[in-house]
Formats: sequence, C-alpha cells, structure tokens
Amino acid sequence: MIKSFFRKFRLWIIAASLFLASVTAISFSEDYFEISRNIDIFVTLFRELNANYVDDIQPGTLIKKGIDSMLESLDPYTNYIPESDIEDYRFMTTGQYGGIGALIGQRNDEVIITEPYEGFPAQKAGLMAGDVLVEIDSKSLTGKKSDDVSKILKGQPSTTVKIKIRRPGETELIEKTVTREEIKINNVPFSGIVSDDIGYIRLTGFTENAGMEVKNALIDLKSKKELKGVVLDLRGNPGGLLHEAVNIVNIFSPKGVEVVTTKGKIKEADKTYKTLSNPVDAEIPVAVLVNSMSASASEIVSGAIQDMDRGIIIGQRTFGKGLVQNTRPLSYNAQLKVTTAKYYISSGRCIQALDYSHRKDDGSVGKIPDSLISEFKTKSGRIVYDGGGIIPDYITPIRPASPLLQALVSKYLIFDYATEFRQKHFSIADARSFKLTDEEFDAFVKWLGTKEYDYSTKSEKLLESLKSYAEKEKYFDAVEPEYEQLHKKMMHDKTRDLYKYKEEIVEILQNEIASRYYYQNGRVESGFAFDIELKKAIEALHNPEIYKTIFNRPAVKNPPVEEIEE
Repeated sequence: MIKSFFRKFRLWIIAASLFLASVTAISFSEDYFEISRNIDIFVTLFRELNANYVDDIQPGTLIKKGIDSMLESLDPYTNYIPESDIEDYRFMTTGQYGGIGALIGQRNDEVIITEPYEGFPAQKAGLMAGDVLVEIDSKSLTGKKSDDVSKILKGQPSTTVKIKIRRPGETELIEKTVTREEIKINNVPFSGIVSDDIGYIRLTGFTENAGMEVKNALIDLKSKKELKGVVLDLRGNPGGLLHEAVNIVNIFSPKGVEVVTTKGKIKEADKTYKTLSNPVDAEIPVAVLVNSMSASASEIVSGAIQDMDRGIIIGQRTFGKGLVQNTRPLSYNAQLKVTTAKYYISSGRCIQALDYSHRKDDGSVGKIPDSLISEFKTKSGRIVYDGGGIIPDYITPIRPASPLLQALVSKYLIFDYATEFRQKHFSIADARSFKLTDEEFDAFVKWLGTKEYDYSTKSEKLLESLKSYAEKEKYFDAVEPEYEQLHKKMMHDKTRDLYKYKEEIVEILQNEIASRYYYQNGRVESGFAFDIELKKAIEALHNPEIYKTIFNRPAVKNPPVEEIEE
C-alpha cells in the first residue's frame, strides 16, 4: 500500500521538492511570496486532482501539458525538452545522429522514403525515393506514423536494421539490410562556380562547424577560379548557433570587428561578439540571398554584412527573430530551452518582428508598429531600420505557387511521376543541363489524366464567397441565373491549367527528377535556371555599376509583401 501511495503521488513529491528548492533559490527575492504562493497552489491542485478526479489520469502527460501551456504564453522558442526528446534536440544543434541517412514522409497511411542522403547507409544499401516502408526488423509498420518510424530507424552506429520495402513497379517485396552510421548533415550541402567566375555557397543550417564548412567551401572555390564575387545563399535557413554566425561573418570581415551584442535580464546574458580571426577574403564582392524563412543566425549574418557595408542583400524581408535561447538543465535529464536575451547587430538595431511581451487582449501577438520603428546607420552612413527582419537592398517578388501546383505537390503526384521517370530512364544529363522536353511534359499531362486531384482557384473561392454572402443577405435568388452562367465560365479546366502554369510545374518537376539521380546537389543545381535572386546576384557581381547602384539604394522602411522590383 505504501508503494502504491508513492507511485501514485511521485510527481506530487517531485513538485514539492522543486517548490522547496525554488524557495531556497529565491529566498532573497522581492517576488518570494508571489512565487512561493503560486507554486504551493499548483502542487496542492495537482494533489487534489490526482486523488479525486473521477477517471484515472496520466500524471506525466498532464504535467507536460501544463508546462507546455505555461511556456506557450511566453514565446514559441522557450520549450521544455523531456529526456525522451533530447536526441532530437542534439541533432538540431550538432546535425548528428545515429541512423540510416534518409528523409521519410507520410503519404496517406504509408511511410515512404522521400530522399536518401548521398553517401549514407540508405543510399549505399540501394534504398530509393518512393520506396514504401513495410516492415522493420520483421515488425509491421501498419498504422505507424512517420515520427514513430523515424525513431525506430535511429540507433547506435554499426548496428544493423532489416527493412522490407514495396517499390513502385515491382511485384515482390524487397528486403534490405542497412548498417547504421553516425549521420552528420552538412551545413553546406552544395558549393560551386555558377557563372564563369562567380562562386556560390548554399548554407542550410548553423550547427557545429558551420563556419568551418563555409570557410573551406570559399577556399576551395578560390583555388579553382579567380573569383569576381561570391553568393552566400541563406534562403530557407532557420538559423542555429550564434557563435557560428559570428564565424561566418569573420570569413568576409577583418579581425576585431563587432558583429552582434546580446542583452538580457541578467548581467551574464549581456555579451559582445567580435570576429576573432583573420578573414579568408575581406575584399571580394559578396551578395547574400535571403527570404521570409531566413531567420535568427541567418539574420545575424545578413544583417552584419549589411551593417558593415560588406555586401549586398537580395531577396525578400527576413523572418524577424531577434531572440537568443540557452538551455538549462532540469531534473531527470530534461532541459529547458529558454529565451535569455535579445540580440542587436552592429548598427545597434534589433530585428525582432513580434512583441511577445505585450500581447493583445485575445492573446495574439502583434508586429512592431510603424511608429516605433527606428532609424539606424551602417558603417558608411546608409540608413537601415529595425522593427522586423532584414530588409534587402534589392527586393525581389514573392512567387506564390498556384493552387494547381500546390495540389500536385500535396497529393505526391509530382513525386510519384519522378519515381516512375527514374525507373524508365537509366540516366539523364547533368542537373544543370537537364530539361524536360515538350513531349515529356505532354506525357506527364497524359499520366495525370488517370489520377485523382482537385483544387480551387482564387476566382472560384471568391465566387463561392459571393454566393454565400448573397444567400445570407437574401439577394441570391435574384442573381442565381447570372451566377450559374459565370460559375460555368470560370470552372477550371485541368488540362488547360496544366499548360497555363507549365513553367512553374516544370521547375518543380525537373527539380524532383534531378534529385532522383543527383540527390541534394542535383536538387540545388536544377533550380539555378529558374532562380530570380541568383540571376540578379550574378548580374550585380559581374557588373560593378549595378552592384554599386544596389548598394546605394535608399532604404525601405516597411516594404509591402507584394512589392516587385523590375
């Protein structure tokens, strides 16, 4: 009975212990009474709930929900990391894990290989994009989600795992034995010469050694060609380790230059980060590509290069995350990732877009109002602004995908066609040269004729909205004949739309097919032909006058999302 009691109330005992520890830690704080009172309320509430609630409760699940809800009221980056999720968190900071080296995804009730990493166990064992995972170590995966399967596939390096797959076009199941390895995902998946004498470096993360990877990539490019400029591509890069951002700025900037300062509630959070080494090249013209998904460390790099007048920024306004997180150890090997400071790049501006400290009455978070956006100056006196992200020196248009393309991607139709294409064609031209012919696109359209998919255009959605409002306001009966006539004229024709949006569909289809043969590098190189930002960067780096014109453009305080530069 005593064992049962302690088992039932073990979390209450833990909470009480935390309460006593907290009281000790804050005994000299002005908030002593308020904090201790609320901890006591929480502990006694949980005790009564656990003892009296009509049904059995799951103490761990309940506490986890309580913690998550509490932290959610602060900001999206302050998170509780239980022991079971520590490995996933380590992967986010180190880029390393033990596994087979493949991306997997959920398609309806199936878990499939979406992309094996070149040179890693999955690819070496012959697993291919499109393979459906059926069994792992003789255990059926029926009903399993991709997250569950991912955890099963991960494990200690040098251990083996038997995977049974169903490959499209094959009648029999195929079994593969894969030996797990220590998987290290490179921060620089691709670097190369993109136009005679322009170097290109794609950076997708800021895990450990990101700075060294960029440095080595630039040194390698300079050894191959006398470069006129270099493009650093940070589009879609969500950020990572702050010190790696400083290391990357250092590659292009002299030793001893201030890059970023952090300021927090406690003195230990106030730090200034400067470049510590001699640069690889402090003179070569630089163009940095960014978009709305370039965040955190990506914004430190692009913002510092802009503030130092070290290069030009091309693309769309960045995400606007100016908050710094650190991890703190908790009981039972759990951790707290907590926002401890805001960061300020070298001009003194903070690029945080959302003000989490002042929520609206409904709990939502608003952007920094125009009236509070401040003006700052770069090293040469150019005007720049805070209040949300890095505003590029040259703003390019956002290219939203059509509803048709979204449907083809979400239904895995482009993915499946690329899988079939790979089975029918042993090889293709190199990724940059590969182009779908008109006949091959016609074959794709014919193939789609046997598939189920649908979509709604914006015009159709607006027409449906008009009908809905007209019915509510009792006008619809009077206009129904005209509505039906207009609706019939506007109904989309799938075949017509496939040719109408041919260019954007071809871009994604070529990209997917190229990845079947050349993996991650092929996916990057295949996109060069359609890349507006890259083309503008190459043009500017080739032509000093265009580079200077972009560099000297007046700053835009708050550009609209739809702004298009010609």
